[in-house]
Amino acid sequence: MIIEAFLARMVPYIAGILEGIGVIVVIIASYKAAIKFIKRKFIFHGDDSIRIEFSMGLALALEFKLGAEILKTVVVRTLDEFLILAAVTLLRIIISFVIHWEVKALEKDQKVEIVEINGENNKDVAEDDVDSADGIKLI
Repeated sequence: MIIEAFLARMVPYIAGILEGIGVIVVIIASYKAAIKFIKRKFIFHGDDSIRIEFSMGLALALEFKLGAEILKTVVVRTLDEFLILAAVTLLRIIISFVIHWEVKALEKDQKVEIVEINGENNKDVAEDDVDSADGIKLI
């Protein structure tokens, strides 16, 4: 009973702090991405490092927000509150998963190097390094 009352008072503050940290992370990631974008003279194509770093910042912010949502489940009193909280949590999990998937795909694109498999040019490339189906060498 005492622990429940303590949690009911403290969880909103802790969740608010976690959500605030998430907002700060989004602001910092946005600022850093904007500065890098300006330094590149607004060039949209080419290196994806800005997108990767910004996406990682958004993913981190979502993790803080998700932590706050999980804490809020401790003090839920009605089924309606729980359903709303579950829907918000599910949406944040899906968005976080999509961001992580995109970051991994972008990082993989940056690490993949196309290698010609035919002729004398690639005798130094070991067969284990190259997927013979599509000629891609992972670095």
